[in-house]
Amino acid sequence: MPTAVANIQPRLHVRFRESIADQLRQEFGYDNVMQVPTVTKISVNIGLGEAVDNANAVESAIKDLSAITGQRPYVRRSKQAISNFKLRAGMPIGLAVTLRGARMWEFLDRLMSAGLPRIRDFRGVSDEAFDGRGNYSLGITEQLIFPELQFDDVDRVRGLQVNIVTSAKNDAEGKRLLELLGMPFVKK
Repeated sequence: MPTAVANIQPRLHVRFRESIADQLRQEFGYDNVMQVPTVTKISVNIGLGEAVDNANAVESAIKDLSAITGQRPYVRRSKQAISNFKLRAGMPIGLAVTLRGARMWEFLDRLMSAGLPRIRDFRGVSDEAFDGRGNYSLGITEQLIFPELQFDDVDRVRGLQVNIVTSAKNDAEGKRLLELLGMPFVKK
C-alpha cells in the first residue's frame, strides 16, 4: 500500500503543470495541451579515461553519480581495443544515467537552484548548446557543485555531461521552456 509521502509531486513539475504550461500554450498558440513542450528525460554521463590505470576510479565515480542523481549508473564499456590508449575491449570507460519522471524533475530543480549557482564566477549558461530540435547539452567541469557530495569524500574532481531532452520541435520552444523552468541563461 503506497504511503502519502510517495504521492508528493516534485515542486518544479507542479509549477510546470500549474503555470508554465499555460504560459507556453499562450505564447506559441497551441490548440491542445498535449502540444505544449515538456522535459522528457535527462541523461547524465561521466567519461572515465583514468579507469584504464586506476581500478578504483569506477567505484568512486559510481558512488558520486549515485549520490547526485539518486539512481545507480550504468557502466559503459569499450567496444574495441585501442592500443595507443592502452584500452582493451570490455574495459569500463564511462558511466551513464537516464532520469525520467519524478527523479528527473527533482534533479533538474537541484541543478538549477542549488548546483549551477555554486559554480565559481557563474554568469549563466550558454544558450548556444541546443541541437536544433529543442534539446540542450550542458557540460559541468566538476561534480562538487552538487550539495549531495562532500569535498572530503571525493577522490578526484570529474566533469560530467548533462543532456536535457525535451519534446519541443525547435530551439526557440526548447529555450523558452527551460527559461520558464528557471535555467539561468546568459543575458546578452
